[in-house]
Amino acid sequence: MPIEAELKAVVRDPEAVMAQLERDFGAGRAQIYRDTYYDAPDGSLMGADRELRIRTVHSDSDTRTVLTYKGARVDEASGSKPEHETRVDDEVAAHEIVRGLGFVSRIAFEKRCRNYSGHRGGRELLATLVRVPEIDGTFLELETIAVDEQDLPDALAVVRAALEQLGITDRDLTTELYTDAVAAAR
Repeated sequence: MPIEAELKAVVRDPEAVMAQLERDFGAGRAQIYRDTYYDAPDGSLMGADRELRIRTVHSDSDTRTVLTYKGARVDEASGSKPEHETRVDDEVAAHEIVRGLGFVSRIAFEKRCRNYSGHRGGRELLATLVRVPEIDGTFLELETIAVDEQDLPDALAVVRAALEQLGITDRDLTTELYTDAVAAAR
């Protein structure tokens, strides 16, 4: 089962981190994510630390929608979760299907992102600088895919090393979910 091996950090100097990302990974891609998180009416999905999300990604060149399911965390320190994701052709139909199955929208918000792709330690990495208009600060998500739980420590070690090269330390890391931060801000 693939696991999103991800570390998220509060960025104290966004301009410096962006400049380093541009040097290390090349030009970034500006994108806007519109995320809607669904839950069972009784809250049991999110209550079990699982996520069901429909994300529509807008960029200068295209718009795409993806349906994502994330299982409960398999690593508390990083918040890494098993993840299954697929592209859908029709955003409206995807929302109707999920609602038709009995799920309800719990929270929706926008993320303004700049994405960078690169390779380290034989792994594909995705680095995303994130601003969420409703919460203060800039965040950096750095992720790769671990094949399974046994591969997760090695995957996280590569992610941690890449963060260190960007000047991100353990004190900058956070496992707070955007859904929780946005809900608290509202």
